[in-house]
Amino acid sequence: MKRFIVITLLFLISTASQVMAQCAMCRATVGSNLSEGRNTIGTGLNFGILYLLVIPYLIAGLGVYFYIRAAKQRLKEQGLA
Repeated sequence: MKRFIVITLLFLISTASQVMAQCAMCRATVGSNLSEGRNTIGTGLNFGILYLLVIPYLIAGLGVYFYIRAAKQRLKEQGLA
């Protein structure tokens, strides 16, 4: 299990630059603002996209973590582990 987590984290870290991609509508908005010399909107859009991407996985991961922790505690109380 630990090996799987390490491999998953390495994969996510290695693909972090690809995560900064945007949808076509966001890219058009940022492109119009770049021509005017501002890039603050593009940075905000990128962080917003990353936020929307990470939150569901974070919630699911915490759920799995607490489920596994509770299951181990139940096994310990039953004397099976």
